Amino acid sequence: MTTTADPRPRPKRRGRGYDKRETLAAFGFLSPWLFGFLALTAGPMVISLFLSFTDYDGLRETGNVGWRNYEQVLTDPKLRTALTNTLIYAVLSVPATMIVSLWLAMMLSKVGRRSAGIFRTLYYLPEVTPKVAIGVLFLMLFNGQVGLVNSALGLVGIDGPQWSTDGPWVKPGLALMHLWSVGGTVIIYLAALNNVPQELYEAADIDGASPWQRFRNVTLPMISGALFFTLIVQTIDAFQSFDEAYTAFYGSAASASYSSDAALFYVVYLFQQAFQFLHMGYASAMAWLLFLVIMVVTLVQVRLSRRFVYYEGGER
Repeated sequence: MTTTADPRPRPKRRGRGYDKRETLAAFGFLSPWLFGFLALTAGPMVISLFLSFTDYDGLRETGNVGWRNYEQVLTDPKLRTALTNTLIYAVLSVPATMIVSLWLAMMLSKVGRRSAGIFRTLYYLPEVTPKVAIGVLFLMLFNGQVGLVNSALGLVGIDGPQWSTDGPWVKPGLALMHLWSVGGTVIIYLAALNNVPQELYEAADIDGASPWQRFRNVTLPMISGALFFTLIVQTIDAFQSFDEAYTAFYGSAASASYSSDAALFYVVYLFQQAFQFLHMGYASAMAWLLFLVIMVVTLVQVRLSRRFVYYEGGER
């Protein structure tokens, strides 16, 4: 009895040497990121954790103080003020940024292809503006006497507030100023809107859905993933806000006489403790408290997203 050989070629078996070369090549491509992560993120985090248990000030011999810095964090009234200011700013700026960005993205989605690129570029250009320049621009636009914002409000008979000197209006003014750089969020929403299947809108039209019903029942569920992503990113950015507030209220000669704590954000106070008062150990403890706050807020957002974010396949 004779047997015939299988005419199909057998796949070559890759040896361990080939797999090792692939692994080494992968680590080679990842090495710049790995070096940056270890040298600029993980390393400083470990060092700051160590310093948070010391009285390090960069000048004298460092001593171990145990949990004293963390006890001071929990009892510092000015830190509570800074954290409250930051929370209020986040509540004001994050929803405003998302709403304005979605509105602009929906308008851009209706623009023709030829001019769409021009408008996308124009909306994104402010994103590359230095944050320090935005802080200076805030003082120019929101000046209570000669600012452009109050001048525009005066044309319609509204007496604008003192945005830069009246405490209750400082954080709303900074939140409005943050809308200057919504270009990145607009681009994300525009990409999400372009991926919504048109068949869903056609089915909604056949069912007689109104524009609001189409937006609520079709658009929002289909772009909920992008909304959730920007919610987390914008929240983290709001908690770490520093440049605009410091430039406008603490870092220029024109605002040297500003004595209110309305613009004292958490990272501004952290910066003052570290580089103005040289309380490096206490500032490190503040940094870890901010890390824990952001982590808790993000976990809560992720938990809540399971009820509101739509995923492909119908799972939430």
